[in-house]
Amino acid sequence: MKTIKNIILLLFITLAFSSCMDEYTEEFTANSPIYLSYEDLRQGVKSVNATDLVNPGKIYFKDGYLFVVEQFAGVHIIDNQNPADPQNIGFIEIPGNVDIAIKENILYADSYIDLVAIDISDINNPTEVDRVEDVLPYTLPPADEDYRFAEVDEEKGVVTGWEIKKVRQEMEYHYYPIYRWGYAEDAMYDAAPGLSNGGGQSSTFGVGGSMARFGLYDDYLYAVDEANLHVFDVKAPESPSEIGQQNVGWNVETMFIYDDHMFLGTQSGMRIFNIEVPTYPVYVSDFWHITSCDPVVIADGYAYVTLRGGTTCGSTVNRLDVIELTDDYVDNDLIASYPMDGPYGLGIEGDVLFVCDGDAGLKVYNAEDKTAIDDHMISHFANINTYDVIPLNGYLFMIGDDGFYQYDYSDLQNITQVSHIPVFRED
Repeated sequence: MKTIKNIILLLFITLAFSSCMDEYTEEFTANSPIYLSYEDLRQGVKSVNATDLVNPGKIYFKDGYLFVVEQFAGVHIIDNQNPADPQNIGFIEIPGNVDIAIKENILYADSYIDLVAIDISDINNPTEVDRVEDVLPYTLPPADEDYRFAEVDEEKGVVTGWEIKKVRQEMEYHYYPIYRWGYAEDAMYDAAPGLSNGGGQSSTFGVGGSMARFGLYDDYLYAVDEANLHVFDVKAPESPSEIGQQNVGWNVETMFIYDDHMFLGTQSGMRIFNIEVPTYPVYVSDFWHITSCDPVVIADGYAYVTLRGGTTCGSTVNRLDVIELTDDYVDNDLIASYPMDGPYGLGIEGDVLFVCDGDAGLKVYNAEDKTAIDDHMISHFANINTYDVIPLNGYLFMIGDDGFYQYDYSDLQNITQVSHIPVFRED
């Protein structure tokens, strides 16, 4: 009986302690959120004078102009009609911007939780023409991982940054999930020619890089987050409307559209969806691999996938995989793998494959023989930290750690750098 009483007493103390813990207030040094009100967010799109590249991200090309995302801040406009002398001509301030796509004269961009449509028909005076509010996930910017996180109050607006300071708060939970829309941990981030973001040399759509999360197909714009595909009707380009969203897996990082199909690069593999009915993507197949960061490009019945290990990507494997695709994209086979140092984006035009191998630089291969690509390196530009590329009509647009580079590869035996716009860094 005494033992039973002791057990009951112990349970009572435990429950009492747990109850006290529910109301426990703790003081600690934390990442404390800096807010931008929703009202200010929705008045934040502005056309201003050209500014320096500081933290460039995804790249996009259309009709002689390059658009370079300044992560979480907006888009640089670069007149590239003379590739040897590109001109930085303007900047569009877009709070929270990471991804873009362009149909006709309308640039679509994420602005934290909103999708904005910007008319760029007058390239010197871009103007917001429409906005779809509250359609993208509430996301948080990178923070100092040496500190805990203070509570985030979504009613106050979007979080634009953090300040390190002491906070007092009730400890009702011990972790606030951080989802970074379109943000790939330590990289700069947006496919070689295909239909949309990978796509085509048409004046209707522009061309993006292999890190894209936005894609255009027919009269529809797709935007993918970690788990969901958001679909927008852009029949009238200046007036996008939300159709809905569907779950497409988990840890989705990139999107490539090709041959009426959507190829999603995830941390665990490549997922394929049929988009012949654009409003209802239908799952086709998966191609699984080890956990890693994973952009994908497709050309002539083959998928080229870079796998990068380390940090949030998991594993320590760094390689290039080549996958032979069947006509129905169901039974796809890995036919070759090649070791890499730390690959990010990639692009292909014809049989010429460009791989951004991180600190190891830009690598250019003849990929005609898929089983011996590493035996046919054409060029290697070392001493550049590279992230993503767009190959187009004999010119390669590349974004790297220290700016935008442009190469002329019309003569594969003499690939030359023709221009460079550097990143500005304060000493």
